[in-house]
Amino acid sequence: MRLTTFTDYGLRALMRLAGEPERVFTTDEIASEFAISRNHLTKVVRELAEAGFVATHRGAGGGFRLARPAAAISIGDVVRRLEARHAIVECFRSDGGHCVLTPQCRLKDRLTSAHNAFLAELEKSSLAECAYPARRSATKSDRRSGRSRRSAA
Repeated sequence: MRLTTFTDYGLRALMRLAGEPERVFTTDEIASEFAISRNHLTKVVRELAEAGFVATHRGAGGGFRLARPAAAISIGDVVRRLEARHAIVECFRSDGGHCVLTPQCRLKDRLTSAHNAFLAELEKSSLAECAYPARRSATKSDRRSGRSRRSAA
């Protein structure tokens, strides 16, 4: 299976939030940290908020954070929600697509089973298990010696 960039960005953002669950993040922070499109991430965050995975806060000091404990969010639920608008093959679209094989296709049932197995496997993992750890700030001695986060490790 291949996940869309939309879902990839959503998972990255949620994993980062899970690493510091009490902290409020901005889309600029997450986009910069993971080198992803801020505009695209904004749409992803909107969808995550509508799904109840994140809570958004407007105004000064605003941003977004997890709406519930990371242990209560399954990766399968996130993927299912973010991938809902994208069919894995044309015949899975809500309108049935334009596949001429549909009336006699013997592959669709197998693809359905594979898709369900994929999601079932993801259901076994919580966001807490996949949390992306907080970035370590450079220590004063690292800054004095000119060592970066990468070279200090």
